[in-house]
Amino acid sequence: MANTYVISDTHFNHAAILTFKDYAGKPPRDGFTDVEHMNEHMMDMWSQTVKPEDTIYHLGDVMFGTDKVDWMEKNFVKLPGKKHLILGNHDNPKHMLPFFKEILFWKHLPGMLLSHIPVHEQQLAESHRWGDGDILNVHGHIHSNPSPLGPYFCVSVEQIAYTPVNIDDVYDRYYGNLD
Repeated sequence: MANTYVISDTHFNHAAILTFKDYAGKPPRDGFTDVEHMNEHMMDMWSQTVKPEDTIYHLGDVMFGTDKVDWMEKNFVKLPGKKHLILGNHDNPKHMLPFFKEILFWKHLPGMLLSHIPVHEQQLAESHRWGDGDILNVHGHIHSNPSPLGPYFCVSVEQIAYTPVNIDDVYDRYYGNLD
């Protein structure tokens, strides 16, 4: 049976991200020797998790630098799964189009809204237009920083051990703990 996965903010080929600090002053991507080590680790975790028949939503910021499209052609295409992109602030749709089945600004799934950035709580409160009650915003963008309070779940790679997360697990983690 095919599964659906989510991941965000891989920032493939973004060497400078290894020097960044989070709100607490800690390096969120500590432990990598260089950008190639980071790229390989994320590709390994993806390949160990996602099967060719699975669907995966990448919630933005796939790579850094439009000059790295050749890297995508050699490497990203090898990653398994039917890939869909929710555009991030570092994604150029023109360069991403060959690598994804579709490119969207957001995606509504039952009980969830997939987006790159955390959506404002008022927009989530209007989820009745989709026929849902409460809705969880599954997002990226904030890397290792905490999500806003409320119905938010961050899938930036720094928060998910660089491994795509099954959407059913996200649903269970959030909706299973509402008691």
